[in-house]
Amino acid sequence: MTIGISRLAPLLLLVLALGACSALPEKGSVVAENTLAVSDSTALDRIVGAVEEENPGRSGLRLVGEGPEALAARLRTAELAERSIDVQTYIWNADLTGLFLAHTLIEAADRGVRVRLLLDDFDARAKNYALAALDQHPHISVRLFNPVVSRQGVLPLVGEWITDGRRLNRRMHNKMWIVDNRIAIGGGRNLGNEYFGASEGANFVDLDLAMVGPVVREASVSFDAYWNAGASYPVALLNPEAVDKGALQDLRERLAASAREARTSEYASALRGDNAVQRLIQGDWSPEWTEDYRFVADDPDKVFRDPSPELSNVLAVLVPALDAAENSIRIVSPYFVPGPGGTDRLVGHAGRIGDVAILTNSLAANDVVAVHGGYSKYRADLLRGGVQLWELKPVPGVDASWFGSSGASLHTKALSVDGRQLFVGSYNLDPRSTSLNCEQGVLVRSETLTAEFETLFAAQTSGDRAWKVTLDEDGLRWNDGSEQFERDPQASAGKRFMAWLTRWLPVEPQL
Repeated sequence: MTIGISRLAPLLLLVLALGACSALPEKGSVVAENTLAVSDSTALDRIVGAVEEENPGRSGLRLVGEGPEALAARLRTAELAERSIDVQTYIWNADLTGLFLAHTLIEAADRGVRVRLLLDDFDARAKNYALAALDQHPHISVRLFNPVVSRQGVLPLVGEWITDGRRLNRRMHNKMWIVDNRIAIGGGRNLGNEYFGASEGANFVDLDLAMVGPVVREASVSFDAYWNAGASYPVALLNPEAVDKGALQDLRERLAASAREARTSEYASALRGDNAVQRLIQGDWSPEWTEDYRFVADDPDKVFRDPSPELSNVLAVLVPALDAAENSIRIVSPYFVPGPGGTDRLVGHAGRIGDVAILTNSLAANDVVAVHGGYSKYRADLLRGGVQLWELKPVPGVDASWFGSSGASLHTKALSVDGRQLFVGSYNLDPRSTSLNCEQGVLVRSETLTAEFETLFAAQTSGDRAWKVTLDEDGLRWNDGSEQFERDPQASAGKRFMAWLTRWLPVEPQL
């Protein structure tokens, strides 16, 4: 053992040294930039501006539930862009859909459209050189939120997490796609195959809002706040050695090849045959117009402050809405860790109004097992207090058009109150979204939109897609109407062990 430690010590010292000598560059030369104002000069100005004039003071919102439609909405609006595209995301995968979106943004920039890309660096570091190449385009700017200093290598990254993990643990989880300051798409979706129903494996069940009207300008104000925040750094400033004029041309060629492959893929054929996608392309948006909405986003400086629920602007909006519930509450949260306080509040609502229902991932469907361990501590107390629980199955029913694959995992973050109010955003009901990450969303009062969401909720909690969890004198039970289980169904022994271990480790504030 002594020999092993003596051999390991120099490596540990090296890792610590690499982390300790890391420092982010000065931002003195970084100029603040803001969203380009609307006018009447672009096609979207004329199309959207006309319907806005018919609905003064109101915003138009539409639920986007199916993955193919969500991708088509982003591609179609990028094709129509003439002034600006602002993209804010937590994850951007280098896969079929992620690369095609990048190709589409380059095509827009080639037309003179100003493109701003703001990515959280938790995922972006692995794509550092591609992002630096995009930044070389005269009309594309790339900034990274709360970045690590080192841009490649495992040991420097580990060293930074050891020496500066308190800062690096704070992430930007927001997702927003804004075109010409006229149309915005935001909600739970990152950019990648599994978010658009294009993965050959498991796909995410997710939800966006497509928006026009004043709410878009509010989203743009939020984007500007993050773009100009102290935690946002231009990729070229972080990694000047990656600034290579030839890199953009190389990337263009690779993205063009990927785009050709994407256009001939089975997924592209499915898109062309999708009625919802075709209606979207033909301009059938059919939004619900309302002046009773609230766009909310956390302060980007949240990442510099001591973790606290008081920092969550999103929670500050949701709590009064839930407290005012009179008849029903429906919650969809893939990563659901209510904690003692949240459990008591939900049980109190169930006792007061009698109808509180929650859909989350089953252990078998959850892609973050530790989160399930945190949630499972509160499951019995929630059920005992009258809260209804459903857990999504990992394999969908044969008629589940949302999935398009052999598996499914929940990623929607939404809730409804009394059949009248609906929230859709990036916020999970867990400690990480509340106290550590930056989040955003829209709370809207609309019986039409809420009814659409509650129809989706009913479909997702049907027996072919989810297990209802109940509690009797012998313990927890999972039932789908045809089978009953006495422990987490379809979960491997390894997943069960990891979830059990998480229950006893002091990690809940990080979940």
